[in-house]
Amino acid sequence: MALNKKLDKEIVEFAQAHKDVYSKIYKSIEKYDRIVVFRHIKPDFDAMGTQMGLYTFLKDNFPNKEIHFVGDNHVTFTPRLFPKTEELPSSFFDDHNFLAIVVDVGDPERIADPRFKLARCKAKLDHHPCKVEIAKGRTVCDLDKAAAAEIVANFLLSWKGKTLSKEAARYLYIALVGDSGRFMFSSTTAHTFSIAKALLDTGIDIREIYLSMYEKTIDSLKSQAYVLSNFHVSPHGVAYYLLPCDVQQKLKITTEQGKENVNMFSNIAGINAWCSITEDPDPKEPCWRISIRSKKADISPIAFKWGGGGHAQASGAKIKDLTELDAFIGDLDALFA
Repeated sequence: MALNKKLDKEIVEFAQAHKDVYSKIYKSIEKYDRIVVFRHIKPDFDAMGTQMGLYTFLKDNFPNKEIHFVGDNHVTFTPRLFPKTEELPSSFFDDHNFLAIVVDVGDPERIADPRFKLARCKAKLDHHPCKVEIAKGRTVCDLDKAAAAEIVANFLLSWKGKTLSKEAARYLYIALVGDSGRFMFSSTTAHTFSIAKALLDTGIDIREIYLSMYEKTIDSLKSQAYVLSNFHVSPHGVAYYLLPCDVQQKLKITTEQGKENVNMFSNIAGINAWCSITEDPDPKEPCWRISIRSKKADISPIAFKWGGGGHAQASGAKIKDLTELDAFIGDLDALFA
């Protein structure tokens, strides 16, 4: 889709508010012959979809530039939804002569490849709180946007004279759907739907996208059965389930897959928030990783308190061991007391 058709006013207004920064980033992209797109560790739909959407757009519109994407792969999304990430040698970064574009990560410590620090020029497009500024003068961050893809898509759609391909739009739509909770989270706005409409206008097949995103295997039914047989509910409607390492081994799932059934509780009357609590045996940082969701309440302050972060209805946290479980659930339960 050529980016010269009339855009919805919500898209135009956001772009206008950020036109000066957009201009700086456009010029940086045009200036540098080597560009690397970075995102956060332990990626989700938004991180991978936004990264791949931006990467594809840059490859399509700047065929003579050297464009790369880096970071850890996902245990189920790769290669079902996204290609394997590239492994760039250290020599690529030695002369510092490249542009690093960081998407969907607020904390520099969570950027999947620390070599972004070596870039001569950096830009960032994000929707998370930022502890440390890494791209002075070239950062667009809006905490109210449902997904990083919402910002990146606005940035790309507003670039006159460029083309947004169906492939790039597909990646961005996956990201948008994933982080907006299929457009059900409170962060979904008219701007979100305007972006979705513009992506749909490229001709993407949303039926194929949804089937690919949420496809389950027969083996995954065993995990669902375990969750339904072993979940707990707090006095004020916090549902949660535990997946210790021995159970993960029995179910033949990874730590990352432990959270895949967290939304089984999303439509249950009397359940206000729900969590997956999965043991991570990582020798560098053994802990229990928690994915938190809620119907209405803002759970992000609880997530930040417990070593994580995120958004109002979707966040992550962690506890060192199960001795902290009651305190964590107590904090979450108190939101609904």
